[in-house]
Amino acid sequence: MYEKIKQDIVTFMKEKDTLKVQTLRGVKGEIDLEHINSKTEINDELVITVLTRQIKTRKESIGEFERGNRLDLVEKTNSEIKLLETYLPEPLSKEELMQVIDSVFSKVNPTSNKDMGLIMKELTPLIKGKADMKEVSMIVKDKLSSID
Repeated sequence: MYEKIKQDIVTFMKEKDTLKVQTLRGVKGEIDLEHINSKTEINDELVITVLTRQIKTRKESIGEFERGNRLDLVEKTNSEIKLLETYLPEPLSKEELMQVIDSVFSKVNPTSNKDMGLIMKELTPLIKGKADMKEVSMIVKDKLSSID
C-alpha cells in the first residue's frame, strides 16, 4: 500500500493534479512519522491506521467548515476523503461484519459488559480499516447488553 501511494504521488505530479499530490504527500509524511515514532516497519497495517486517522480527522473538519459556511473547503475535504478511501481495503458488508462479530463472541464467550475490552481486542485486528469502529462498538455494546 505504501509503495502504491508513492507511485501515485509521481503519477499525479505528472498529471499536475495538485490536490491529490498534496493529499498523498501529507499522508505519506504521516506514515513516515508514525513509522519513526512507533519504531515499527512500514506495513499495510500501519498504512491503514494512518489512513483511517486521516479520514476521521477530515470528517471532523467538515463539520467545522460547515459551521463556518466554508463550502469550498467542505468540497475539497470530501475530495480528499474519497481519494484516501480508495487506498483502504474493501469495507465489510453488514452481514460479513455481523459474522465476524458473532465468531468473536463465540470465541471469547462474554458474560457481561465488562468483557467489552476482550471482545474489541480480538475484533479490531480482524476488521481494522474494513468497518467503522464506532459502529462496531455500538453493535458490540448492544449484543453485550442483551447478555446481561
